[in-house]
Amino acid sequence: MHAITISEPGGPEALVWADVPDPVPGDGEVLVEVVAGAVNRADVLQRQGFYNPPAGASPYPGLECAGRILALGPGVTGWAVGDEVCALLAGGGYAEKVAVPAGQLLPVPKGIGLVEAAALPEVACTVWSNVFMIAHLRPGETFLVHGGSSGIGTMAIQLAKAVGARVAVTAGSPEKLARCAELGADILINYREQDFVEEVRENTAGADVILDLIGAKYLDRNVRALAVNGRLAIIGLQGGAKGELNLGALLTKRAAVTATSLRGRPLGEKAAIVAAVREHVWPLIEEGVVRPVVDRTLPMAEAAEAHRVLESSGHVGKVLLAAPLAGA
Repeated sequence: MHAITISEPGGPEALVWADVPDPVPGDGEVLVEVVAGAVNRADVLQRQGFYNPPAGASPYPGLECAGRILALGPGVTGWAVGDEVCALLAGGGYAEKVAVPAGQLLPVPKGIGLVEAAALPEVACTVWSNVFMIAHLRPGETFLVHGGSSGIGTMAIQLAKAVGARVAVTAGSPEKLARCAELGADILINYREQDFVEEVRENTAGADVILDLIGAKYLDRNVRALAVNGRLAIIGLQGGAKGELNLGALLTKRAAVTATSLRGRPLGEKAAIVAAVREHVWPLIEEGVVRPVVDRTLPMAEAAEAHRVLESSGHVGKVLLAAPLAGA
């Protein structure tokens, strides 16, 4: 089979479409013929040499895919060869085949195409686990998501609106904010021109839940933007890993800060998140309340160009990679 390999840590040119051995499904795994994968910021970090796969995971980039089951490993029940699925991965989505733990499989939602389904697993699992399972966003609360036009952001806006929250977003252009508004965002903040703390405090009593991909650069301001009993969920470090936290402000607000990553979690935790997404998010997608937002789809062999698109931040939603068989 073919897969995108990383010749050595570096720029997008380090991504090489190469012949590699076929994966073999182990106990509790299935072999998936990949129709499409999706590009995530974690893939860029892996390419740069900063985010290696967990032990035992595929060495190739790609944290989600969609395709068809080719084979079942020992002990797998509930799935059959030929089933159309999408999957949360610890790696290997930039390939023609990937072995996936059965607990990380999801059926393709009704009304969603197989290629389009590759845009769902990582963002749905990340948003649901952090915003709802950990931060417990409730109807009527105010939710702030940074990077509202990103893949994570576009999913977060829709899910928060679906449960009856008021949604504030930050983005870097009027065009991106307009797309966020189309998805249901109520408070639109251009972070290049406006202070999100001031905007949130002027329009609300503070954010009850904040989903943050930036990290250290926003830490102090995020705490200031929180409401009393607010919850800050950090899922990215685009603005650095080390910041100063004002514990006095946190105590005064009786607030909480959590930080999680999805890739390295134990299989049981991932399976529980995937099961919760299937129960709570999949019905919203099948009803048309929530939809994947796809910016563009490129051939998988052109993963380097997909990384350039992602790093230029000119996209809205997800960038997908179609495997050769997707056009067959």
